[in-house]
Amino acid sequence: MPLTVTIVGLNYTPEATGNAPYTGSLAEGLQQRGWMTRVITTYPHYPSWRLPESGVGWASSSAGTGVRVDRKLHYVPRNPRGYRRLISELSFGVRSVVARWGKPDVVVLVSPGLFAAMFGVLRAKCGIRRVPVALWVQDIYTLGIEETAQGGKLTARLMHALEGRILRASDRVVAIHERSADVLMDRLHVPASKIAVVRNWTHLPEIEVVDRAATREALGWNSSDVVVLHAGNLGVKQGLENVVDAARLADERGSAVRFVLLGGGSERSRLQHAAEGIRSVEFLEALDEDRYQAAMAAADILLVNEKPGVATMAVPSKLTSYFSSGRPVIAATDAGSITESEVLTSGGGVVVPAGDPSALLEGAEALGSDLSAAERLGARGQLFRRSHLTEDAALARYAQVLTALAVRGTGSKPTPRSR
Repeated sequence: MPLTVTIVGLNYTPEATGNAPYTGSLAEGLQQRGWMTRVITTYPHYPSWRLPESGVGWASSSAGTGVRVDRKLHYVPRNPRGYRRLISELSFGVRSVVARWGKPDVVVLVSPGLFAAMFGVLRAKCGIRRVPVALWVQDIYTLGIEETAQGGKLTARLMHALEGRILRASDRVVAIHERSADVLMDRLHVPASKIAVVRNWTHLPEIEVVDRAATREALGWNSSDVVVLHAGNLGVKQGLENVVDAARLADERGSAVRFVLLGGGSERSRLQHAAEGIRSVEFLEALDEDRYQAAMAAADILLVNEKPGVATMAVPSKLTSYFSSGRPVIAATDAGSITESEVLTSGGGVVVPAGDPSALLEGAEALGSDLSAAERLGARGQLFRRSHLTEDAALARYAQVLTALAVRGTGSKPTPRSR
């Protein structure tokens, strides 16, 4: 008999940023490997924090790729910060805990949202039919509060206690990086025996040859512009006021650097207001996958920008996409951060200090003026992607982790078909 898995997470394809592409790839990849896969999720809303104008009901189901996807309507705040973000997660948690899970051999809960996952852990552990749970940690909430300076010390202590309890109550905790696993053990006291590391992978296909000149013309980028593209969520931890300040400096200095912020997020409106009158920065709405890849390939430099103090709460998901593009990466991040380690280990980019707009602008100018160095860095990023971030390797490891968990939970020895 094939193994069955139910995946519960706030975000799912067709959302193109954050953890949604990985959840989608996992669900479809397990299905292709012989698992019976069900997903319980919401309607697409991230990073714009707006529901689609049509096709939204209280609940819906589909199975277009062979994966059964059950979507549940939940509260989507226009300003997803503080208690509104909490209510959003809790509303999905309530919807997901009363949903039909089928009879899975194992359940995967995706965090974020942690508070929604809390309901899943309680159901799995306290229900009539107990089922093994794997909690997939994309972001560490405790560090998010500390590193973005949101909430006070009391909030941080409460989150530390709650997050630790949820993680330790899970049967398996999947971390996306070795440094994240260290934090889970050292700070949140998750036993090492419970932790598995499965790195996020490049979910985009190998990029085809892109007509860079035509794409730049379509996007309104001049051939003389040094386009520095930030693609993805415009949120608090990205600290993108640093980019607006760098663009202001570019105007003052008559620089050829042009910063482009692609996507939506909780900080977009505030950033647009701060950028009024600045010529060297522009905002683009989210693009579909093909145009998104083309935009990355047509840019000169791809940007990861982090708020000062953000060091270990998460590995930027955009890096796996950036390394596919063949373009160099510039990372504005703290010394010793996971992002710094990933960029330098890959050889695919350069690092400048977080929160230093002058250093960001000068780093971009230096890369923009040295085309051979830019090509060399871009090629190294692609090589790192092919060597370390392949989907097949990650999904094979994930299937191994879940199979062991399912067998332990059922006492049987089911054998999923190989792909």
